[in-house]
Amino acid sequence: MNNFFVSIKSPILALPRNLKRLVVIIVDVSVCFFSVWLAYYLRLNEFIILSEQNFIPVIISISLAIPIFLINGLYRTIFRYTGLAALLTVFRAVLIYGLIYAVIITLIGITDVPRTIGIIQPILLFLFISISRVIPSIWLGGDYLTILNKNKIKNVLIYGAGKQGMQLANMLEKSNEAVVIGFIDDDEKLHGNKINDLMVYSTKNINKIIDEFDISDLLLTIPKLTISKKKSIVNNIEKKSVHVRVVPLMKDIISGGLNISDIKEVDIIDLLGREPINPNKHLLASNIKNKVVLITGAGGSIGSELCREIIKQKPNKLLLLELNEYSLYKIYEELILKYKEFKSKIVPIIASVQDEKKLNLIFKQFKPYAVFHASAYKHVPLVELNAVEGIKNNVWGTLKTAKASINHNVNNFVLISTDKAVRPTNIMGASKRISEMILQGLSEETKNIKFSIVRFGNVLGSSGSVVPKFKKQIKDGGPITLTHRSITRFFMTINEASQLVIQASALGKSGQIFVLDMGEPIKIIDLAKKMVELSGLTLASKKNPDGDIKLKVIGLRSGEKIYEELLIDNKVENTMHPRIFIANDNFVPLKNLQENLHKLWLDIENNDIQKIYKLLEKIVDGYKASEAIKNSNQTK
Repeated sequence: MNNFFVSIKSPILALPRNLKRLVVIIVDVSVCFFSVWLAYYLRLNEFIILSEQNFIPVIISISLAIPIFLINGLYRTIFRYTGLAALLTVFRAVLIYGLIYAVIITLIGITDVPRTIGIIQPILLFLFISISRVIPSIWLGGDYLTILNKNKIKNVLIYGAGKQGMQLANMLEKSNEAVVIGFIDDDEKLHGNKINDLMVYSTKNINKIIDEFDISDLLLTIPKLTISKKKSIVNNIEKKSVHVRVVPLMKDIISGGLNISDIKEVDIIDLLGREPINPNKHLLASNIKNKVVLITGAGGSIGSELCREIIKQKPNKLLLLELNEYSLYKIYEELILKYKEFKSKIVPIIASVQDEKKLNLIFKQFKPYAVFHASAYKHVPLVELNAVEGIKNNVWGTLKTAKASINHNVNNFVLISTDKAVRPTNIMGASKRISEMILQGLSEETKNIKFSIVRFGNVLGSSGSVVPKFKKQIKDGGPITLTHRSITRFFMTINEASQLVIQASALGKSGQIFVLDMGEPIKIIDLAKKMVELSGLTLASKKNPDGDIKLKVIGLRSGEKIYEELLIDNKVENTMHPRIFIANDNFVPLKNLQENLHKLWLDIENNDIQKIYKLLEKIVDGYKASEAIKNSNQTK
């Protein structure tokens, strides 16, 4: 029996849209006729045959109903997707019709036509028109609960009335997941016109359309939409609970089976990023092409992205040094699958940057030309509670890797540093500042190797980034936890950061600190709000207590700053790259630093936390350990 109904549904669903609309108009004309006849029956309590005289109310009904229904968009609704919004549209259209019809039949009057027909017939018409919409929706699309559940049936707008937009509209029409209300496009020539019987609206009217049709999703179909344009679109509808999604490329759509759930959300990373500038190909390849390159911390967020960028420059061999087995496995598998021709040239190495003997064996065997030192413990709260291990890894790991590089004639050594090294308020920042000072000192002592330090802020999408944390909290229904309402951070996409690091390594002279242009700082609370809006949800507040996601302020974590900085003395020099600058920070000769490093090592071996804090305050300008941390339970 089910197969019988499916066989009937299929040819109906396959009818052209215009033919479907003609069928609907014929049904509505029949409903007008029947409702007038039934009104006579209810009024006179007897069956009648409509004569030439009492047929006038039918003609008036049809003449009024079809134009009013057309103007109110009843024939734009696809029956399979009829829901509460569509029924409200029917009610509005019939209400307008009923008022006019009642004025003609009831107030003005027609000879031999009972005046109550003008009241009874519009009520019957609304009932039958509503039934004519709901029954096909149930029959063609599923159960009645689906019709009423707006979380399942979505009203969507398609941004972009080009080929990809039309292809998407056609595919969604055949699905049971969404009804396409129309297109939004920037081309003024298209505004007010119809494509495949769907209206093309101006971007200026997008908020009006969202409200009028209860839009739940905006689908972006324009290939290679710029970051600034994405920002403009999202900002334009930021007060609406609309889910903004990006549609895959045409080839992915044509491959078939596209569902609305398969369409990607607009990534907050895209909106926080900047318009990319083409990298300098010479700078990218300078220390990499046809050379042996070693990356420490290769399985981390920055390290793995450096691997992806460096392998594109065709090194002779790429050495992946990582202590975490699983992280190493993931990046190694990714690289050999994506770059099969490099399989024999990618070498995964499980080792610690604190193991001086192992480092020297690796450097002796592979003779790297360039080293990118991304290995570091960087999660501020964890390093605060594990100060000894944090300092050992970040300071002595850097020192031992740098010495191995000197011993085995490495040409370029690049340290990945952080904005937290500037006037640090935590162990992580202080340890990274000492690492910078070590390389600056070594650059004066050793002329055969070029030491470069690249300092930048938060990287979007990294393991320590707030973005994945907020995403999970939103997915779990909240609350979003914020340490302070005023907390502000610099952000950069991981791809841009990695490319700039590689280019910076080919600039300047040994011992220089390169600072990357991070753009404008972003308030984290604004980031949270934007992420909630992109999810099609609302943030709870005093003005909107019933919002979907709550925001909870939990207080600053130990060692956390409200504002981060990139420069110590606010003086920079330009380079040939517009987004790379040179910082003029204080220099400490290595011999002056070595005595304090020796004392620091003795304190570390003795696990003397209080002495470690005092010595860090002496070594690093601006650092002062908080009393809370000094008195906290350390794991040593």
